[in-house]
Amino acid sequence: MSVFHEHKLQKLDGGELPFAPYKGQVVLVVNVASKCGLTPQYAGLEKLYQTYRERGFVVLGLPCNQFAGQEPGSEIEIREFCDLNYQVSFPLTTKLEVNGPKRHPLYRLLAGEGAEFPGDITWNFEKFLVGKNGQVLARFSPRTPPEDPAIAAAIEKALG
Repeated sequence: MSVFHEHKLQKLDGGELPFAPYKGQVVLVVNVASKCGLTPQYAGLEKLYQTYRERGFVVLGLPCNQFAGQEPGSEIEIREFCDLNYQVSFPLTTKLEVNGPKRHPLYRLLAGEGAEFPGDITWNFEKFLVGKNGQVLARFSPRTPPEDPAIAAAIEKALG
């Protein structure tokens, strides 16, 4: 099992979210926020999830409040916001830190020293595409919208 698939996070609405079941699937990991100029990307992320999920693709939304305090809400408030405004059905986790001394181990793997695409997360909605075997295949800027053809092409290639 890859290092990626050994991770576990907490689901936004309670319980554990182990990554082991994602082995053999393609995963788009995205740090998300509810009060950001890029928040409308939730709609595109949900569309990607709906388009490719039957083929073994999942979006993981990881709320983060490290960028201008743009994810200040509680778990309940985040869930309600996502349900009400974007009908988000992909998995969401509890808040975590993506940069700095308290950077979550998942983000040390994705963007830390020795990572395939190292460097601090620049803003909300930075995206990492992880292949079926847990290898990080691509990193997309927060400014790259989910509808960008480069994202669809990378997902298609990863799905095979």
